[in-house]
Amino acid sequence: MEALANSAYQTQSAVLFIIFNRPDTTERVFARIREARPPRLYIAADGPRPQKPGEDALCRQTRTIAAKVDWPCEVKTLFRDVNLGCKEAVSSAVTWFFNNEEEGIVLEDDCLPNNDFFRFCDVMLERYRHDTRIRHIGGANLQQGNKRGEASYYYSNMTHVWGWAGWRRVWKDYDKELSPYHVTDVRAQLETIFDDSFAIDTWMEIFIKIKAGEIDTWDYQYGFLNFFNNSLSVIPNYNLISNIGFGENSTHTTDVGNPNANIPLQEFGDITHPLYVLPQKQADYYTLSHDFNLDYRWRRHNKTKRKLKRWVQGLFK
Repeated sequence: MEALANSAYQTQSAVLFIIFNRPDTTERVFARIREARPPRLYIAADGPRPQKPGEDALCRQTRTIAAKVDWPCEVKTLFRDVNLGCKEAVSSAVTWFFNNEEEGIVLEDDCLPNNDFFRFCDVMLERYRHDTRIRHIGGANLQQGNKRGEASYYYSNMTHVWGWAGWRRVWKDYDKELSPYHVTDVRAQLETIFDDSFAIDTWMEIFIKIKAGEIDTWDYQYGFLNFFNNSLSVIPNYNLISNIGFGENSTHTTDVGNPNANIPLQEFGDITHPLYVLPQKQADYYTLSHDFNLDYRWRRHNKTKRKLKRWVQGLFK
């Protein structure tokens, strides 16, 4: 077990900080990075969208964060002149990071960590460095107070990217187009992971849209690659990341009433490890039930089945 430090923990890992056009949230997240004092900091920023008046000034203001590093640190920047969009900008930034680092921590400008997040990532990166069963370390806990197992963290088939850490050995397989995989094959593979038909239906819809180029994001692809490689993620039993970006200015997380918005941060004590390296299926279903509205869909489905049964029975009265 690793003891809790008396003062702010200073990370041993390199950090990639992905920013864009929100100086307010960027400042808050940077303050936590500064507290952890990473030895190497990579800052990547997409370019402004020409159709958005005033965004150029916001992007310039946000980028000034690079000049505020005041601890011994090697700083590298990747500032785009033109807007690439979420899918290309984020995925290429992570590729740039792992081209330079064997492993490290990734934070976006709306993912506010506490100090224990950095300690957790350091411990997990070292412990699972060569364990190919584990392909992802998440920082957010979306279980709304439900603890999974007795250890400090659990294993999951899900890939949470609100503050995460990983390895080059995993990212080298990343393909934002999911080129090797085909719509005709995927459902049968998802059925080996999930036993809920509505969850499988939703994953299929997402996969089809990715293949059609209809979703401008990068993270679903990362999750699918982890599914298809039969991999596990490490998820803390305490929430170490609060997403502070929900709102109308957000690209994807616009619903301020979302239960995953601004989840309070929690502190770790000693880090204890699970004995069994198996996914907590109940935890994954809980996440999917909220994200995909599974319980509601099942209630509607069963109600329809009952109505149909009564109608059929009525034909023979």
